Amino acid sequence: MSSPHSDSDTDSDQSQSGSEPVRHSDLSDSIFRSYLEFTGRSSATNTDLSKIQSFLTSSSSGALSCLICLERIRPAHPTWSCTSVCFSVFHLICIQSWARQASDLSALRASTRLPISAQKAAEVSLWNCPKCRVEYPQSQIPKTYFCFCGKLENPPSDDPWVLPHSCGEVCNRPLNHSCGHHCLLLCHPGPCPSCPKLVKARCFCGSVQDVRRCGFKNFSCNNVCKKLLACRVHCCSEICHQGPCPPCPVLAVYRCQCGKREEERECCERLDFRCEEPCEKVLGCGQHKCSKGCHSEDCGPCPFQGKRTCPCGKTVHEGLSCKASVPLCGATCSKMLSCGYHRCPERCHRGQCIVTCRTVVIKSCRCGSLKKEVPCHQDLTCERKCQRQRDCGRHACKRRCCDGDCPPCSEVCGRKLRCKNHKCPSPCHRGACAPCPVMVTIACLCGETHFEVPCGIEMDQKPPRCPKPCPITLLCRHGKNRKPHKCHYGACPPCRVLCEEEYPCGHKCKLRCHGPRPPPNPEFTLKPKKKKSLHQSECTPGSPCPPCPEHVWRSCVGQHIGVERMMVCSDKTLFSCENLCGNPLPCGNHFCTKTCHPLKNQSLPSVQQARSEPCEKCHLPCEKEREPACSHPCPLSCHPGDCPPCKVLVKRSCHCGSMVHVFECIYYNSLSEKEQMAARSCGGPCHRKLPYCNHLCPELCHPGQCSFPEKCSKKVTVRCACQSLKKEWLCHDVQAAYRNAGSDPKDISKNQFGHALIPCNSNCKSKLKVIDSELQLRRPKTVEVKEPDTDKHGPKRKKRRERVQEVTQISTLQKIVSNVKRFLLLVTLVLVLVAVSYYGYKVLLWLNDWMNEVEEKRQGRYPRI
Repeated sequence: MSSPHSDSDTDSDQSQSGSEPVRHSDLSDSIFRSYLEFTGRSSATNTDLSKIQSFLTSSSSGALSCLICLERIRPAHPTWSCTSVCFSVFHLICIQSWARQASDLSALRASTRLPISAQKAAEVSLWNCPKCRVEYPQSQIPKTYFCFCGKLENPPSDDPWVLPHSCGEVCNRPLNHSCGHHCLLLCHPGPCPSCPKLVKARCFCGSVQDVRRCGFKNFSCNNVCKKLLACRVHCCSEICHQGPCPPCPVLAVYRCQCGKREEERECCERLDFRCEEPCEKVLGCGQHKCSKGCHSEDCGPCPFQGKRTCPCGKTVHEGLSCKASVPLCGATCSKMLSCGYHRCPERCHRGQCIVTCRTVVIKSCRCGSLKKEVPCHQDLTCERKCQRQRDCGRHACKRRCCDGDCPPCSEVCGRKLRCKNHKCPSPCHRGACAPCPVMVTIACLCGETHFEVPCGIEMDQKPPRCPKPCPITLLCRHGKNRKPHKCHYGACPPCRVLCEEEYPCGHKCKLRCHGPRPPPNPEFTLKPKKKKSLHQSECTPGSPCPPCPEHVWRSCVGQHIGVERMMVCSDKTLFSCENLCGNPLPCGNHFCTKTCHPLKNQSLPSVQQARSEPCEKCHLPCEKEREPACSHPCPLSCHPGDCPPCKVLVKRSCHCGSMVHVFECIYYNSLSEKEQMAARSCGGPCHRKLPYCNHLCPELCHPGQCSFPEKCSKKVTVRCACQSLKKEWLCHDVQAAYRNAGSDPKDISKNQFGHALIPCNSNCKSKLKVIDSELQLRRPKTVEVKEPDTDKHGPKRKKRRERVQEVTQISTLQKIVSNVKRFLLLVTLVLVLVAVSYYGYKVLLWLNDWMNEVEEKRQGRYPRI
């Protein structure tokens, strides 16, 4: 089954006209079917059928042409085919005209050159095939249109399933070598194939018998021949071969036929071995020896016995001894000389007569224009040229002193044949030249399918349709899955499969394949280019896939939800939804308050990243709660992640308040409450006063209230009311005394603690008066209070407020002056800018002119070559 082909290949013949019937393109299967069923497919069979296949290809492709008229042979045209060597097909009318002209010309030549009548010359005249030049008699000039096998007259031409000019029946022509079998093919052009019958045949030497095809029954067994050679002594030592055995090559010493010499020679030369010496055997007379060369037969009688004549042959002598020489007769020799006209004038003599005849005669030249007395052996010629037309009718005889019988024209015809490509190679002749014998082979690109056409019509032919697949490997991505197409010239047909190449977005291209194409095959041409082109055909690069046309939902540049738009996938246009951005800022604590804008993203293309706009920067202070918690704010601005450790120095007094400890906040807050209490302790005695007395706590520095303040064991000096009497009590006894008296020890001042707890005695009353008088003297005098001066000693805040109001009043007055100054400054700046621009432009023009002058001078100094 033939391989599938792409739909791009067309098998229709564009050259066929619409009036011709539709005909099946390939009839070789039906013609060869019966033969192949009998023989099978083998290399020998394919070789036999190649000639017929070439004829069939030419016929099916419309390339079958007549060699005489160089016109196409159509199915309806009557034809004749040569049955000898070439099997060429001709128009019946063309071959009839050709045969008549050739036979008439042959008869004319025969009647003028031979002593026969014109009727007899016409009967024996011959004509030859225009291509193979095989001669046919006049009786075989075709008169009727027959099929190829010759059975059917005027075969039909309207059957599409029968080969044109064929009867459609079995050929049945006798096969070559007269084997007795007949052709099994359907009626066909070209030679019949070898006989496919199976027969028993022997090898060339006859030692092996085998069953072979009749057409290939001659075979060699590849053994030694062993046939008896012509010497009848030795056997053939060659491998089994066709034809007679070679001469015996065995070397031996043999005698010549006369037996005088012995030499080493091949066996095949022993019978013909003759030495170069004379025989010299004594003849029967016993007086003379044989003068013949080396021979094996009898020498014969003595040549000097019997009747003998004088050298001139006029006088006969009998009875002479063989030893005696024949006497001369003395008469004139009269033997015919070499000229053929005169005889020897000398007397009878031994030996040859004179070589050249010296008789003087009057001779005429061959053309008859000159007569002269010359010796008989000398020819007389003149210098006059013949100038007669030769039998070709085209050239004149250029021989000097021609006698009228001009030799045939020996020049090459040289006329241009009808093919217009070659000249006639035949000797100069009358009539039309033979058709061009050159056959042009027209083949497909791979060379598997080909046919031959006569020279001159090859330019009108198209290459045959080849069923073989094209060997070019396709370069597009569908090359492996695409159906193969037939062998062709030129570029391969385009791939018609959908592209389906995947875009970066994930969609697939739905256009027809537009990938690269392989370099095209060379175009069909018969005339080679004079100059070989060094430019090699290159691959045709494929076009890239167009932008993706699919429609997709696309988010805004800010990637907000609910504001998507339907857009073409390849359209990379960005749009903003006009909402707030809302993306987390880098700090991670706040959100962007800009209008929707493109965000920076590493996954986006570089072009889109260039258009991206960063979110606003957060400038708010950090408001995060620190870990561990402390009262100090983070010194950084708003930032992502945890705040740095708090390094603020924290002052903490000890529990008793005698000293102050300085800690880092992170260190102090990372301690537990118990560790904090231990770190704050100064390690010394507690310096706090007890609540019920003025004594210090007797314990070491400790947190919280002092323990058991009512049990203070310090000694306190207790006095009476007049402070005359004093005693030392324990502090807790003093406190108990106050409580018993109904007063709280906390309310007692330090100076009065322990006062009037002891009752006064009699000695204390006299001292009390003295004390009262002293106390009266110690009282301070009453001082007169003056009103403060508000102007000089007023509060600072009030003075600053009044100073600000005064400055405000001064700036209001000078507002107009400051505005005028600003306006004048602005005008001055504008004038300066205008002046700088003007003079800068002038300077640039001057620089440009100066550079042009420098360039012109440089070019003048170093002109271009």
